[in-house]
Amino acid sequence: MSQTLLTVITLLIMLVGLAGTIIPFVPGIPLIYGGFILYGLLDGWTRFSTSFMIFWGSVTGLMVLLDYYAGAIGARRYGASAAGVWGSIIGGILGVIFLGFIGILVGPFVGAVVGELLSGKTRQSALRSGWGTFIGFLAGSLFKLVVGCVMIGSFLWQLLT
Repeated sequence: MSQTLLTVITLLIMLVGLAGTIIPFVPGIPLIYGGFILYGLLDGWTRFSTSFMIFWGSVTGLMVLLDYYAGAIGARRYGASAAGVWGSIIGGILGVIFLGFIGILVGPFVGAVVGELLSGKTRQSALRSGWGTFIGFLAGSLFKLVVGCVMIGSFLWQLLT
């Protein structure tokens, strides 16, 4: 396979991964890292050092964890109880299943609010926890997008230097 074709294919995979930092069910950061692995395997590992791959592999693992917990972290920072945090997680899962992309935005918010109301919190407190979940999701998505861009940039840097 030519170097140019390999680079184009890898960049296409990485761009799908970059879109996946926002689109549910597309494993964004892992896809970008998968591009590193694919390129390395087909190139004979001439461009990427072991420390480079370990570093980005670790970042990928941390980003996967962040992806699952960003909404819950936001809810907690806005005063959510354990019921609100669990509600945001369950709401996120159910939201994606039943509402697709809209569900990833609405589900955690609604779940956190319902969890807080069921635990006896006031409506205002429950809404604050729901808002925290939404802010956590947005912050996590923005952070994943930035990390994805940095990963792609580091890939291109390795190719050009």
